[in-house]
Amino acid sequence: MRVRITLACTECKQRNYNMTKDKKTHPERMETKKYCRFCKTHTMHKETK
Repeated sequence: MRVRITLACTECKQRNYNMTKDKKTHPERMETKKYCRFCKTHTMHKETK
């Protein structure tokens, strides 16, 4: 079953992206490099609650 997650920028702590992920195949917290419109650069984004 896919669940909705929110990704937050690790630098400015803004919540920028909403995504879905499969808990069965990826039980750990997701981390990806995405564009932050507040920092105006590509930064690491981590999954939040």
